[in-house]
Amino acid sequence: MKSEELSHFRDILRQMQRSLGWLAKSDAACCGVTVSQCHALLEIGKTGTITLIDLAAALALDTSTISRTVDSMVKDDLVERKADPDDRRYLRLTLTKKGQNIYDEINCTFNLYYKEIFTGIPEDKHAAIIESIEILTNALTDKNNVCCREELHK
Repeated sequence: MKSEELSHFRDILRQMQRSLGWLAKSDAACCGVTVSQCHALLEIGKTGTITLIDLAAALALDTSTISRTVDSMVKDDLVERKADPDDRRYLRLTLTKKGQNIYDEINCTFNLYYKEIFTGIPEDKHAAIIESIEILTNALTDKNNVCCREELHK
């Protein structure tokens, strides 16, 4: 990749990251939860029930970080902890009624927002955009911890 293409790619990603970061903050705030709680709610709601360890892995966070978020969500009556019926050493997380309502509200808000975005994109490009974002996301996920990799500093 040429230097100017790489620079342009980085600029576009930064712009997209800022836009999506702002969106996440504003939408989560309007639903009365933090951005961290928003991400956790979406993951728990999507799976229906999940362990703390699996939630941490899904969000690429350490368990102590997600544990604090879940503690606040339990306190706010958004999430319930239940003993795993198959292994009582594990706790399973599920949404409470209040958590489910916020989950539904967040999904509705994001669905409307992204539907509006796609109205400005030719319909025959929708599948290509989704495929490209999946490829990019997978590539980014595979290349995390960039600053710590010695081979990049040579």
